[in-house]
Amino acid sequence: VPRPCKRRTRWRCWRSSSPSASPDQARMLLGEALHPLVDEIEPQAAAKITGMLLEMDQGEVLLLIEDAGALRAKVQEALTVLKAAAGEEGN
Repeated sequence: VPRPCKRRTRWRCWRSSSPSASPDQARMLLGEALHPLVDEIEPQAAAKITGMLLEMDQGEVLLLIEDAGALRAKVQEALTVLKAAAGEEGN
């Protein structure tokens, strides 16, 4: 009987059980694992930031899922980019 995966290890658990997953399937699962973590840090922009982070290499995204400090730093970086883009649109 397979044991349930914890949220932060869901990607590894799924990847080991589904090694033939397509890149799109892998990205979808990464997004499903990443979004709730981003939502805990920045709920108002979680969907946008998750999408931005999913543009990174999948290995880097996996590290963010596993390292809360690294994720927090990347979320702050993404917020800076979003704020700068919003400022440019306002001019």
